[in-house]
Amino acid sequence: MSGPVVTAEPGELRARLESWRREGLRVGFVPTMGNLHAGHLDLVRAAAARTDRVVVSIFVNPLQFGPGEDFASYPRTLAEDLERLAGEHCDLVFAPGEETMYPHGRDGTTRVEVPGLSGILCGASRPGHFSGVATVVSKLFNLVQPHLATFGEKDFQQLAVIRRMAIELCFPVEILGVPTRREADGLAMSSRNRYLGPEERATAPALYATLQAVAQGLAAGRRDFVALQQAGMDNIRSAGLGPEYLEIRRRDGLERPEPGDRQLVVLAAARLGRARLIDNLVVEF
Repeated sequence: MSGPVVTAEPGELRARLESWRREGLRVGFVPTMGNLHAGHLDLVRAAAARTDRVVVSIFVNPLQFGPGEDFASYPRTLAEDLERLAGEHCDLVFAPGEETMYPHGRDGTTRVEVPGLSGILCGASRPGHFSGVATVVSKLFNLVQPHLATFGEKDFQQLAVIRRMAIELCFPVEILGVPTRREADGLAMSSRNRYLGPEERATAPALYATLQAVAQGLAAGRRDFVALQQAGMDNIRSAGLGPEYLEIRRRDGLERPEPGDRQLVVLAAARLGRARLIDNLVVEF
């Protein structure tokens, strides 16, 4: 299979998209920051199964990195990414430069905010992160104008932010969440897993194991949410990770749950060496 067409130019992107639309083809879109792994390829395959043409964007978005975070060191592996995509149903890769996405600079760009959802959980410890996500995704939606876009459920809060943004800004795009791809020991695949040393990699699956334990408590009928959360935090800490949060929330909207709620999600974030790990587990009764 030949590889996808690659462009950094919005004009070429639009020209190809317009030709597809004239043919009546449905366009799927997979926005990424590159350094692709098997989880990203699941997104590509999910888009390809539901559309006629697939566009993948690769852009390390500076607006979603805070001070002291890993923007400068974030892995940029375009050549390897294109090799991975050559074996998939990917028709076009859009890999713009920062000056294309933010022609007036990072501080001079128009920002998109999704209030409420953006300030909790990961947003509490990463101020401005979800504004950066919403801003770049809205720009990419305007450039690609896809019929469908796929996002990983590992970034559960991000998926919720994008879904609300798409509804409130009237983007005519279907947002499809794709299940988390995991390693054999349960660790959620992430581009930042490469930061883990051997001992840290052996410790990392404790995060998912803790989510499973909390979910089992909920499935058994426990509704002492605060106690379950605290036990989970203690377990993460005793395993050798530095927990940021572990919280039980409503699956839709991420509000704090009530005892009668039957669709919940357990979400957690923890530090381990240079890596910040996030994960979640949906619980339904």
